[in-house]
Amino acid sequence: MNLPAWPVFGFVDDVRPALRAALAAGEPVALATIVGLDGGGPRPLGTQMVVAEGFVAGFLSGGCLEGDIAGHAKAVIASGRPMRLIYGHGSPWPDIRLMCGARVEILLERIAPGDMAAARLFAFADARTPALWLSDGETRACEPLDEAPPPWPGAFARISEPAPRLVVLGGDPTALAIATLGVQAGWETSLVRPRGPTQPPPIAGVAYSRDEPARALAAIGLDRWTAVAVASHDAELDRDALIVALPSAAFYVGALGARRRAPERRAQLAAAGLSTDAIDRLRSPIGVEIGGKAPWEIAVATLAEITTLRSAASAALEARAAQGLELAG
Repeated sequence: MNLPAWPVFGFVDDVRPALRAALAAGEPVALATIVGLDGGGPRPLGTQMVVAEGFVAGFLSGGCLEGDIAGHAKAVIASGRPMRLIYGHGSPWPDIRLMCGARVEILLERIAPGDMAAARLFAFADARTPALWLSDGETRACEPLDEAPPPWPGAFARISEPAPRLVVLGGDPTALAIATLGVQAGWETSLVRPRGPTQPPPIAGVAYSRDEPARALAAIGLDRWTAVAVASHDAELDRDALIVALPSAAFYVGALGARRRAPERRAQLAAAGLSTDAIDRLRSPIGVEIGGKAPWEIAVATLAEITTLRSAASAALEARAAQGLELAG
């Protein structure tokens, strides 16, 4: 299989939508997963790539391996037999060099339409339930994370978290820049602009709500895989959004605002009945400090801060899951 000349398929980090689309079209696919890693590497354990005829999503290296994996994927789809590919030290393909010096082991398996484990994976994703995907290439299972058994010998376990969501409140260039960057980063992004234009924003892939903050945020649902960026430049709308977002399960709540106005904002939120713990969750001024105030600069700073917290939360979830599976085993 030939890969596209420009590897924009590598922008995809969560391959579940691509896997679902390919299977829904009635086509078997090859799912490649990094199951072994030694000496570092550009992508972590569990990173996946989907390959089908004329279709690819995700990437596993800095461009060193994808073409070779796509070739093996064609054989796996045809035969139905899984393969374990080793690149780097101990590889049977010494001509494929990894510039990072790592040793990478890839499990390549065929997933057919109607695969029950894949169907469960999609169902858990729709229900926003973290799940554990287990596979040895021949046998697969997918269970809720808190009910999952330990992996059997030869199986690799991968946590599948709900897709990250970003809710942006506002309608000025800064809010639009944050929402645009969220979509481009692969987040399920919603823009809330109460009483805004009936025409949706010109941002492909963003959901749009004209409802008041409380109603809009309740309809979206603020779980622990959701980030909220409040950027309306309207003190009343900002307050109404924060009253809902700060006590919620959302892992991140940030708001535009000058540092000198923080005491006034805290007082308003306390007067509205929010606890000190809830108010302390607020990130304001929003984003990491990069020294810029232009819309795109604020958007970059905001996504950087959100991504940092999300990565930490994912690492903590993986650590807890690993400990639980060890105890269960």
